[in-house]
Amino acid sequence: MEPAIELSGVSKSFLIRHNAAHNLKVKFLGLFNRRNREALEVFWALRDVSLTVPKGQFLGLIGPNGSGKSTLLRVMSRIFRPTRGEIVMRGRVAPMIEIGVGFDFELTGQENIYLNTSLFRFTQKETDAIYDDIVAFSELEQFIDMPVKNYSTGMYVRLGFAAAVHLAPDILLIDEVLAVGDEGFQKKCLRKMEELRRAGTTIVLVSHSLETVEDMCDRVALLVHGQLVAEGDPKSVVARYRAGAFPAPAPDVPALAAP
Repeated sequence: MEPAIELSGVSKSFLIRHNAAHNLKVKFLGLFNRRNREALEVFWALRDVSLTVPKGQFLGLIGPNGSGKSTLLRVMSRIFRPTRGEIVMRGRVAPMIEIGVGFDFELTGQENIYLNTSLFRFTQKETDAIYDDIVAFSELEQFIDMPVKNYSTGMYVRLGFAAAVHLAPDILLIDEVLAVGDEGFQKKCLRKMEELRRAGTTIVLVSHSLETVEDMCDRVALLVHGQLVAEGDPKSVVARYRAGAFPAPAPDVPALAAP
């Protein structure tokens, strides 16, 4: 059976502009004064990441802040294109990556449900069939006809997660959204993810809750400085992360010269 996700040598760089010049006067001054000149820096958020996720596996991504976890999820969801390397995603991908992404804030909760499902090529009839389940899971019945611009952060999470898990995804990508909701809803989300995993959905979860990762995940990958430094059994990888003391990346990596 082919794996659900295959990453081969995936790297992602961003161009950082230091002392960016936004008007002609500053640019002109930069001709004569080095302090006013714009400087460019290539930042590698991911460095040569290769990873295979079998169908139906629950993979946890852990690592310190700035290690590239969220960038990796965005590459998987096609929000970012990798600078180098190849990525294969097999099946319908439902990303729950950033609060409010995919919402039109002028539309109501109901209208946003239909907007989101249409992006996954659901017909109105297909959305009608799951609409009540989405609303019930989100527990937003009282607010579903309200423009989402008036929603709280927790309400965004409820609506976004409820829609994502009812899209019958083959692959579900989740980035730390559970840290925002209240405790009761977090537990409800964890139960739903376990239900999806048993049904064969491949799940990739970014989380700083190491206890959740140990309890829920079949396998864990550890990212540090954009590099995959460990993967395997949740308890052993989490133990390595807790031990810390990871070396900083080399300042110049020949394989990752500026693109």
